[in-house]
Amino acid sequence: MVLLVNLARVIFAPLLQEFIAVFSIGEGTAGLIATLAWLGSAALRLPTGWVLTRVSRHRVILATGGILTGASAFIAGATSIAMVGAGALLMGLSSGTYFVAANPLVSELYPDRVGWAMGVHGMSAQLAAVAAAPFVTLILTLFAEWRVVFVCISAVTAVATLALYVAARSADLPDAGRGDTDLLGAVRSEWRIALVGVVLVGTTGFVWQGLFNFYELYLATKGLAPATARNLLTLIFAAGVPAFFVSGRLADRLPRVPYLLAIVGSFAGCLLLLTLTRGFVGVLAVTAVTGYVIHSLFPAIDTYLLDALPDDSRASAYAWYAAGMMTVQATGSSAVGALREAGFGYDLVFTRLAFGLAVVVAGLAVLQHRGRLPQ
Repeated sequence: MVLLVNLARVIFAPLLQEFIAVFSIGEGTAGLIATLAWLGSAALRLPTGWVLTRVSRHRVILATGGILTGASAFIAGATSIAMVGAGALLMGLSSGTYFVAANPLVSELYPDRVGWAMGVHGMSAQLAAVAAAPFVTLILTLFAEWRVVFVCISAVTAVATLALYVAARSADLPDAGRGDTDLLGAVRSEWRIALVGVVLVGTTGFVWQGLFNFYELYLATKGLAPATARNLLTLIFAAGVPAFFVSGRLADRLPRVPYLLAIVGSFAGCLLLLTLTRGFVGVLAVTAVTGYVIHSLFPAIDTYLLDALPDDSRASAYAWYAAGMMTVQATGSSAVGALREAGFGYDLVFTRLAFGLAVVVAGLAVLQHRGRLPQ
């Protein structure tokens, strides 16, 4: 399930060039399509937190399977770019709802190994990101029709949702969230740790969104062939597979806040280095390191939050964090697309974003040194 819902968010990146050609749109509109998927992922996160105060986690997860099945079928029948955008929004809705319900459930299934559990769960999601570009390439090669991509997603999601329903009926599920019934009370009591997560992941995700959604087009400006650029997009996601697993285990062992700041600072450095790198070998190396570093962030932040939040506010406070950080980061791709259409070069855009992210890390590091951040 997590593989499919993550595929719903990342499948648009390797399809942007196809949409540009088929619908005769510019990079700004193409970036908006990707943004809509991520805005959809943000839109229902807070309402999902409220639903979870009344409905069990696994039932909400089953509902996301139904949403994704229908949304994929809808976009497969799209006849205009507006319908593609609406479908992207709907597919994003399923992913946002899923993660708010599933991440607390996973942490409660393995309360003594939260980092390990989040690493395995995230690694499974990352497999979708790795497979997205090759999957699109395979479909376009075999069928020369982008709609088949969404037909496949719809069919497989329907089967997976049914399988999850059967499995949940016979499972002994945890009830740690039984006392989590006050959405507003949760954010009042846990606002500091949720805010740290929003600032850290929201700003980093904003930059990451702008980078990976335009990665193929960006590498083309460095003189790389389209097929090579697409393969490097796959690599940047593939590097995240071991990153999720390793980082989840490290998050169980290292001081949480310094580890998080080190990851984000390293990502800013990688991005700056990427703008200075030319040639296939150099870009290949920086791509691999960047992919590993950025994906190390996600299991680390989930471990930091879900292990620290108490049972009676875990899902609700996590929903506030998830809604906030996703809203901030969702506009990254449309911002980069707009700047490109305004005439700014990719290197200039990403250099400025890297410096901006470094400022955020420096500010949080000062607060950490003064003992002002929740540990």
